[in-house]
Amino acid sequence: MPEQSLTLNATTAKLRLDKFLLAHLPGYSRAQVQRFIRAGLALVDGVPQKAGYKLKGGEIVTLHLPESQATFIEPEAIPLEIVHEDARLAVIDKPAGLVVQPGPGHETGTLVNALLWRYPELADMLDDPEAGERLGIAHRLDRGTSGLLVVARDKATLLALMEQFQARAVDKKYLALLEKRPKSKAGLIDAPIARDQRQRKRMAVQRGGKNAQTEFEVLDDHFQGERAFVRLNLLTGRTHQIRVHMAFIGCPVVGDAVYGYRKQRLKMKRLFLHAQELAFDHPDTGERLRFVSELPVGLRSVMEKLR
Repeated sequence: MPEQSLTLNATTAKLRLDKFLLAHLPGYSRAQVQRFIRAGLALVDGVPQKAGYKLKGGEIVTLHLPESQATFIEPEAIPLEIVHEDARLAVIDKPAGLVVQPGPGHETGTLVNALLWRYPELADMLDDPEAGERLGIAHRLDRGTSGLLVVARDKATLLALMEQFQARAVDKKYLALLEKRPKSKAGLIDAPIARDQRQRKRMAVQRGGKNAQTEFEVLDDHFQGERAFVRLNLLTGRTHQIRVHMAFIGCPVVGDAVYGYRKQRLKMKRLFLHAQELAFDHPDTGERLRFVSELPVGLRSVMEKLR
């Protein structure tokens, strides 16, 4: 496993090993540091020690940092709703609130942690430069979005699925409640998307951005506040595409505090956005697989209250 070594002089006595390392590793969380220690990568005078080991002062602390942080993603027994499962892939019905991949602030409790528990073979991709960062995730859903997600169980399947997404051979349809009724019953939003230059965590419609196309169809507009229930068909797959495009036409997704109204008109703990349909060709058989997920009960209840 490729790694880099960090050697430190312990000048402070009676300090826990994990706290000592955390103070010398900006950008790393306490959970990450403790995983390094449990993996035996932290040595005190050449000997692995536990996180609670108290330094005496004067020791040499050596830490072997892996180049790939994915190596330390831990399997977790998180329940998943499996819609389809075979030797090559699985289709998951993701609940809102579940983060797909580990990252800053979400190192545990993610879909990837759950997948590593259910499919231990995914660990074979951990140190692979082509697949290690994805760990079977061919596409993503935002934390606040529920619905269908396909996951590869091996590298070959992952690359085949990613190729289908890039070739726009995957059908992805969503359901959403918008804060405002669009001007037409159906239409195509064709507006390029790029990272917002003023707020780097956001995306925005920008000239020179990547091509982005979203089809919409109003299914029901008999709601309070001129809201509309719509079906959306993604022709491309840009980050936050639906949320950015809906806000661009002045009809943000209900519950979207990032791209929608600064002061939310309807308090929700999630986005009113659901990945309802997913269709793709099976990498082995070539069979066209199509899956449908019902709108969650909580979202249906919100619609009824707005009648």
